[in-house]
Amino acid sequence: MTGGGAAPSASRRDRLARDLLTVRPHGDAHWVALRAGICVLVPLLVLWATGHLTWSIFAVFGAMTSLYGRNRVHVPRLQLQVQVGVLLTLVTAGGVLVGTSEHRAWLAVPLAALLASGAALLSDVQDWHPPGALFPVFAFTACASLPAQPRDVPVALAVAAAAAAFAVVVGNLGAFWRARRRPRDREGRTPWRRGDWAASLGWHVLPSGLAVLVAGTVATGVGIGHPYWAMVSAVVPLVAREFRDQLVRGLHRLVGTALGLAVAAVVLAVDPPALALIALVTLLQVGAELLIGRNYALALTCVTPLALLMVYLVAGGDRQALLLDRGLETVIGVAVGLVIGYLTRAGVGQPPVR
Repeated sequence: MTGGGAAPSASRRDRLARDLLTVRPHGDAHWVALRAGICVLVPLLVLWATGHLTWSIFAVFGAMTSLYGRNRVHVPRLQLQVQVGVLLTLVTAGGVLVGTSEHRAWLAVPLAALLASGAALLSDVQDWHPPGALFPVFAFTACASLPAQPRDVPVALAVAAAAAAFAVVVGNLGAFWRARRRPRDREGRTPWRRGDWAASLGWHVLPSGLAVLVAGTVATGVGIGHPYWAMVSAVVPLVAREFRDQLVRGLHRLVGTALGLAVAAVVLAVDPPALALIALVTLLQVGAELLIGRNYALALTCVTPLALLMVYLVAGGDRQALLLDRGLETVIGVAVGLVIGYLTRAGVGQPPVR
């Protein structure tokens, strides 16, 4: 009896270890990486040249529009990127608006939870790639954490919108060229059926909102300096449908963040000048997109220092506290996301296979 029970357990451990260590084919990731690098580099150089590098966080969030639509070409990609670009622009400005309140830390938590659920539903309905609520939640909560003045809201709106518009142009010039070369590339998405709404609510939408609410409440209540990282990390596992895949994604987040913090510690210790930081942010964005589809933990060795540099460029502060906050809040967020994922694993059906 003992031996019979041990074998399946060992097999599950083997599959888990294999999933954690698998490095998948690159899948033409160089195109997305090239677009992402251009879309980050150009706005940052413009801000540096005009003496407004403190607005860089708004530009980077707008530039994240370039990450969407890799599974589409031509008009379908244009439509998706315009929609996502508008959303990222609005949530960036909305975060700045929350940042004008002295109660911004607690105000951001329920609003981010609502945003997480709404973005998760949009992701399912519109078949986003990358899927899930991570980037909208990141943009909103990071901007909401920074003290702001009312005059900063139109600035955030304009800078994020300009960066998003530039990303749409860059992304769709390439999409048009590739559509002519490969006309059989996917151009649409599977229409939704009535039952898909209930499935999405049960496995993704409601769990995402709940995870952000719990993680944000815990991190804010404990008094850690950057609670938005807990909220962002909480939605990461919930992109996957099955709990085993959620566990893999959560472990990837933890391991990759630890490795990325080591990279970030070196970069922050060197304290490079502004132009070098811009070049480094661009290279990290390119590296993240080259690796994100291959192994999430490896990608986070670029994503983690990239996120930290974005914050450091705007707010500065204690570097050691920045690193420690990122590590602690990642643990909190992943733990909350996995618990929510486990408790809701039965859900309400499963989402459609696309």
